[in-house]
Amino acid sequence: MGAVTDDEVIRKRLLIDGDGAGDDRRINLLVKSFIKWCNSGSQEEGYSQYQRMLSTLSQCEFSMGKTLLVYDMNLREMENYEKIYKEIEGSIAGAHEKIAECKKQILQAKRIRKNRQEYDALAKVIQRHPDRHETLKELEALGKELEHLSHIKESVEDKLELRRKQFHVLLSTIHELQQTLENDEKLSEVEEAQETSMETDPKP
Repeated sequence: MGAVTDDEVIRKRLLIDGDGAGDDRRINLLVKSFIKWCNSGSQEEGYSQYQRMLSTLSQCEFSMGKTLLVYDMNLREMENYEKIYKEIEGSIAGAHEKIAECKKQILQAKRIRKNRQEYDALAKVIQRHPDRHETLKELEALGKELEHLSHIKESVEDKLELRRKQFHVLLSTIHELQQTLENDEKLSEVEEAQETSMETDPKP
């Protein structure tokens, strides 16, 4: 078997290493161990090199399995974030619909207020002619109508206040969720950086 030069070993290492996670160093050690095993002069030295090769192979397999687990975890996280993003989009769309509905209710309340002012003015005119029976009936009817409109106005104002509170809670929830997502991403980046640092540090 011909001797393998250092240039060939370096060239193979550059071709094999893709992410710089330390696998190239392990493979380089494996190649060197294989060369030493081939050139071992005694059975005892050959057995020692053979055990080193098995240990290096085990480390490579462990690193590969760990990488696959991280990859699967990242895929699940991406799917989860996509689901949360769609839920947020749906919540925002619902909030816009509620805002539009609240605007309609506000316009209705303004019309009711305007009508009430007109009815008040009309009632003052009617009160100037208390001697007419028909006028009194109309005044009574207007009073009932005014009371009914007043109840409607109060109901609309209550609904509007409730919608405002619900929309405030929704916006707070969306903000907290976005903050949680940003924290999770930062934590994931820190963990990946720590794992990369631990794998690239030379063993004693």
